[in-house]
Amino acid sequence: SAGAPPAASAGAAPAAKKPEAPPTLPKARGGENRGDRRQAMTTIRKKISERLVMSQQTTATLTTFNEVDMTAVMALREKYKDAFKTRYGLSLGFMGFFVKACVEALKAVPEVNAFIDKTDLIYHDYVNVGVAVGTEKGLIVPVVKNADQLSIAEIEQSIRYYALKGRDGKIAVDDLSGGTFTISNGGVYGSLMSTPILNPPQSGILGMHKIQDRPVVIDGKMEIRPMMYLALSYDHRVIDGKGAVTFLVKVKEGIEDPARLLIEI
Repeated sequence: SAGAPPAASAGAAPAAKKPEAPPTLPKARGGENRGDRRQAMTTIRKKISERLVMSQQTTATLTTFNEVDMTAVMALREKYKDAFKTRYGLSLGFMGFFVKACVEALKAVPEVNAFIDKTDLIYHDYVNVGVAVGTEKGLIVPVVKNADQLSIAEIEQSIRYYALKGRDGKIAVDDLSGGTFTISNGGVYGSLMSTPILNPPQSGILGMHKIQDRPVVIDGKMEIRPMMYLALSYDHRVIDGKGAVTFLVKVKEGIEDPARLLIEI
């Protein structure tokens, strides 16, 4: 019709596209004056650093894992926590049970409670358990002395005593020395699994972790249980794989059937 634009011919080239703007890099809102900040390490951080490096360089560290069903020990804690609080004036935690379980496991696998001295193995006939405690100044590991002679309540009292000293900055050197085995609980920070670093000259350290509901098969049926992964890091020069697995199984048995801990079997 009159005034209509002419039809494009079949072979006409498409109209040229408008060129796109080149990409731009977003600018940081903090400006150009940001940089690095140098800060001297604290005395305790320097000491921790030195010992961690020494541990990695002087041991043949290996980590073995297992998992434990926390149902029974959680039920026991819930049942007696009020009576425990009334009698002892402190909360009933899980660490007392784990220290006690480790004591029994160390009796069953004594090489985990031993260390290398040049070409000899030295076996301790006592159990001093270091319990890692976080403070504002860093991680400290006070030692529960003669844990093999203490009840669960006495172990909990000892842990509380050292936790308060650590909080107040009153931990003494003697409080941190003499350990033969260590327990670390990354679960309080939400850790699901880790590989703890040995505290030489000790040959073993148990890592506790977060309790998490997981599906497990019980007697052929799927159930949801509160489970925790356990990690035993050990010096493979002292402890073989069988000993490590036996130790973890012994701890697992004690936690899953806490009555065993009371009669020490």
